[in-house]
Amino acid sequence: MTFGGSPSNRIPAGGQVLSDPVRIRVAALQDLAVSVYLPDRTGRATLHTAAQQVNWMSAAGDHAAEAGSAAFTASIPSWYYVSGLLVRSPAAIGTVVALGDSITDGVGSTSGGNDRWPNDLARRLDGLAGPTLAVADEGIGGNRVLTASRCCGDSALKRFARDVLDLRGVRDIIVLEGINDIGDSAGPPSHAMISPAQMIAGYEQLIARAHARGVRIFGATLPPFQGAGYYSRAGEATREAVNTWIRTSGAFDGVVDFDAVMRNPADPLRLNPAYDSGDHLHPNDVGYQAMADAINPQMLLPPAPYRAFCPRAPGL
Repeated sequence: MTFGGSPSNRIPAGGQVLSDPVRIRVAALQDLAVSVYLPDRTGRATLHTAAQQVNWMSAAGDHAAEAGSAAFTASIPSWYYVSGLLVRSPAAIGTVVALGDSITDGVGSTSGGNDRWPNDLARRLDGLAGPTLAVADEGIGGNRVLTASRCCGDSALKRFARDVLDLRGVRDIIVLEGINDIGDSAGPPSHAMISPAQMIAGYEQLIARAHARGVRIFGATLPPFQGAGYYSRAGEATREAVNTWIRTSGAFDGVVDFDAVMRNPADPLRLNPAYDSGDHLHPNDVGYQAMADAINPQMLLPPAPYRAFCPRAPGL
């Protein structure tokens, strides 16, 4: 890889860089390994903490261009520095972006299995005949809609342009986020409990900004979380009020009712035991598949007779 023709690059603090194009043919859903060599200590690094993926480091020296894996002996659960890949695809008419927190990030799924619900959605879309959509997973564990977190990144409102709207080829957005706003605000007495009105105002900002860019945005209801560490009755009341608004307001371009799919029929305030990873908040692999199966691909794609006339999205 090169950057403006150079084999090395210095990333400014808080900034980002894009490499020159790399000519390599890849298949749909193929895993890629990206090796990075850091010649000096960097200080604090940009990272994706819980990547649900085993990654590898070498002890010393520049092994980035080596085809073999012998030099990479230390395993880590995180991704460092590389935040995404732009892939040109003649089959994709655009990208659907999954914006969310740890549930979209796939916490509770099998490490290395690509069993997050956005992965499952990508496999469903890839199995359709004709033009399809790429899927970008913009889930960050612990993330919130309204406020930033020292551990878990900028709020969805602040990162919306960078992580979603500015992605090349973005066509649709699915928002599943808010349970951390609700749960975290039910903590120490010094915290003010997030109200349904505050959550709704945050969603309305996301909707207005997406529509201003000509991008469709779909709202996902928040799954149940009774039994999770930050569950409270007040938080449950807020979740139910927010879900009612998502279902009935008509503010989003469509609704994905994850709550209805994931709840225990015998105890609707809890996750279905078959879908629970064990912490009563994050689904397991089967649960994530059920979430992806709950999304109607035709909601995201144009009607079949018109797909042939859809131009390919730039940058895909």
